[in-house]
Amino acid sequence: MEKRKIGKSDLEVYPFCLGGNVFGWTANEKASFEILDAYTDAGFNFIDTANVYSAWVPGNEGGESETIIGNWLKKSGKRKDLIIATKVGAAFSPDNKGLKKDYILRQVEDSLQRLQTDYIDLYFSHYDDLFTPQEETLEAYSQLIKDGKVRYIGASNMSAERLVESIHKSKDNGYAEYICLQPEYNLYDRYKYETEYERIVERYGLGVVSYYSLASGFLTGKYKFDEEVKGNRSDAVNEYMNDRGRRILDALTLVAEQLNATPAQVALAWLIAHPSITAPIASVSKATQLDILKAVDLKLDEETVDRLSNASE
Repeated sequence: MEKRKIGKSDLEVYPFCLGGNVFGWTANEKASFEILDAYTDAGFNFIDTANVYSAWVPGNEGGESETIIGNWLKKSGKRKDLIIATKVGAAFSPDNKGLKKDYILRQVEDSLQRLQTDYIDLYFSHYDDLFTPQEETLEAYSQLIKDGKVRYIGASNMSAERLVESIHKSKDNGYAEYICLQPEYNLYDRYKYETEYERIVERYGLGVVSYYSLASGFLTGKYKFDEEVKGNRSDAVNEYMNDRGRRILDALTLVAEQLNATPAQVALAWLIAHPSITAPIASVSKATQLDILKAVDLKLDEETVDRLSNASE
């Protein structure tokens, strides 16, 4: 298992990122600690969260995931060994969102406090803010990097055009520059990344940390076409319950059987084998589900990659 650099940074990670969106949602603090212990004990070092996780849960306010991770970091003493990514910009409420400079500077302090750390390795613009000049946002990030509170910045949920525009504004004005993109990308959801973003990633040398890597759990194969989809992700999973989804799952299942693996491991290995992908993000609600980490050692040959790709066209 070899580390990969995230874009042009000196951040080195193994080709898997643990998603923290479930902490404080489908995984309470005890379960989250067990997951984080097992994940890092297996040698992995990359964790992704956001300031807004998990504000959508009744009774939550947002910040629960960062708080749990911070409590675990204090208990484990492993901060220096890890790459921690978090985000700013998503809406806690209609008046509590965006990428204005003063808002970013306030939010980063809250995130640092919850995470119980002095710095954030990779700080993402979670959602674009069309009402704030990009220069203002980039100036805020530049200040945070100068102050040592953030090491690098990334972008998520930003249009291809705006991403390129931002990169050029950084180059022209000496601002901090996005070194990583966090797009939706998986064996089912391929079109937007492959047609709009991949050429930009390759041109500017960006790292890529894909989210929804398992298509909200659909690519694990646990949801059956002849059974009603239930659970927290039912609405999302139902979008994949069609003929194309069936073809993809059939191909995943066949490859998994041939390799003595699981469909989830194969789906992640397909992403890891993609030249422009640095590390796919996936989350688990129980430590026992971390068998997906075996994906990093699952080497798919070119024929197998093509078989899966063809099934998803």
